[in-house]
Amino acid sequence: MQAEMKERLGAYDYWPYEDRPKITWPNGARVAFWVAPNIEYYELDPPTNPQRKPWPTPHPSVPGYSIRDYGNRVGHERQMALLDKYGIRGSVSLSVALCEHHPEIITMCRERDWEFFSHGIYNTRYTYGLSEAQEREMIRDGIETIHRHTGQKCAGYLAPALSHSEHTLDLFAEVGQELFGEEGGIYTCDLFHDDQPTPIHLRSGRRFISMPYSLEMNDTIVYAVNKVEPRHYLTMLKRHFDRLYAEGAESGTVMCIPTHNYQVSCPHRIKAFEEALEYITGHSDVWVATGREIAQHYLAHHYDDALRDIEAKAATAGRS
Repeated sequence: MQAEMKERLGAYDYWPYEDRPKITWPNGARVAFWVAPNIEYYELDPPTNPQRKPWPTPHPSVPGYSIRDYGNRVGHERQMALLDKYGIRGSVSLSVALCEHHPEIITMCRERDWEFFSHGIYNTRYTYGLSEAQEREMIRDGIETIHRHTGQKCAGYLAPALSHSEHTLDLFAEVGQELFGEEGGIYTCDLFHDDQPTPIHLRSGRRFISMPYSLEMNDTIVYAVNKVEPRHYLTMLKRHFDRLYAEGAESGTVMCIPTHNYQVSCPHRIKAFEEALEYITGHSDVWVATGREIAQHYLAHHYDDALRDIEAKAATAGRS
């Protein structure tokens, strides 16, 4: 029997960027700016997943493993020092196994009141091939581990290695609400479809949003996939910000820089990142925030207006 084919994701409505209800950020900021350090743990020789190999080379991949170990040994503190310098609290996309492998990193982040959101258990174990019950358990394990080690009620989710299923968003929101009520499980970073937060459809009907998290500004995509030079990455970050800042004069936008401590923190790359942070935070109309803070503000002040506008435009389109 042929599997049912789907034409669209169905998690959100088509909602053109133009003429949306105005978003206002605290103190009249044009851009809500957040940095999402991916602090990950890669297993040297993880369990086999038939749908995806963790390393491009035969196991064990010593080079792949050790450069990521460099990130947790050296790169993390180098990046943390920069974020401290510019008054930025990181929103950590966390491989939650790191809580046991490197608790000292968790402690450093906690001391700075950084946010932790779930990026799965290991970045070498994927959602692909899991049953709904197995994925629910993985998500629950991650949320509970973050709470046990940090005291935080996990608000956000980025699927491990960007592997997700058609149930991922529903499961994260459901488990978060079961554990922590309205404080748990309120946003996803797994959708890359907008420069503003947007409402997401869930089977539970719960209030839940997509948070802008740019793959194009993600340092791994920039350096490892697109082979961009550091000085050009700086130019990209500035141009990305400039456009969002200009548009933010009409309605607030969101800029995220997703980083990896084994990419952006390498000695030959860190200066470009520093200059970008200095440029962005040097603008007065920028709200330097965490993912949780942006999501909570949007849910409290703009979510309902967004839903009404989406429904009104859908009804108008249906009549045309």
